[in-house]
Amino acid sequence: MRTSRLRTVHPVLWAGWAALAAGAVLCVVGWYGVSGERFAERQLPYLASCTVPGAALIVSGAVLLARGRDSIAAARVEELYGLLVAAQPADEDETGQAALAPLAVSGELLMVPGGTLWHRADCPLVAGKAEAVPVDSKLVASGELGPCPICEPAEETD
Repeated sequence: MRTSRLRTVHPVLWAGWAALAAGAVLCVVGWYGVSGERFAERQLPYLASCTVPGAALIVSGAVLLARGRDSIAAARVEELYGLLVAAQPADEDETGQAALAPLAVSGELLMVPGGTLWHRADCPLVAGKAEAVPVDSKLVASGELGPCPICEPAEETD
C-alpha cells in the first residue's frame, strides 16, 4: 500500500543539477578558448577561469546529487519507521507488551524434496506447497536436513 504524499522538489537536487550544468558550460567555454589559442601562455587564462572552476562545479554537483538522493532515502526510511511504530499490535497484555505468538504451531513436519530444511506444516515457507512431503526421519537423523529458523520445529521434537 502506498501512501499518498506529494512529491516534493528537493532544493539540493536542483542545486546539484544546476552546478553540473554550469560546470559543463564552463568546461566547454574553456575548451573552446584553449583550442583557439596557439601558445600555452594564452591558453592558461581559459584554463584558470573556465576549465578548472567548471571541473570543480561538476564535482560539487555530483556530490550534491548523491547527498540529495541519500537524504530522500533517509526520509523514506524515517517515514516507514514511523508507520511501523504507529501500528499497534492488536493483542497487548496489561504491561503494554505485545504477546508474541509462535509463527507456526502445527505438529506435522514437512520438507520440500531437494531442500535442506524441515518445517512445521503451517510454516509460511511450505504452507500451500503441493510438493511438500512428510519428513523422512532418516534424513533428519543423518543431518542432511536442518530445522527451519522461521518455524523452529526443533523445539517440538526434542
